[in-house]
Amino acid sequence: MVYSIDLRQRALNYIANGGNRLEASKIFGVTIPTLANWLSRQKQQDLAPKMNGSKPSKIDSEKLKKYIELHPDSYLREIAAEFNSTLQAVFYACKRLNITLKKRPHTTKKGMQRNERHIKKN
Repeated sequence: MVYSIDLRQRALNYIANGGNRLEASKIFGVTIPTLANWLSRQKQQDLAPKMNGSKPSKIDSEKLKKYIELHPDSYLREIAAEFNSTLQAVFYACKRLNITLKKRPHTTKKGMQRNERHIKKN
């Protein structure tokens, strides 16, 4: 939960004017550790809320989709070289987009081997 700078400042002013942390916690509806954090951040002159969230993806989703449509047989290492990225980044980008890079299902591969055996015997 992000608290406004105004609320933070009012709570810190209350403490600075002689109120204790427990009373400030009850009045302003924040926890005591939060108030302690705000006090330490006030000493550093940085009371603004920190921005949390995910980092932007290194690989552009649309470009990756287009590349895989044009090169459906490419391996992860080839895609990583194209996007100047790591194998793991390409893997997780494909996973995020629900793209599978399997070349052939295992059942088909085994089925073909059985057929070839039967042809050789006859």
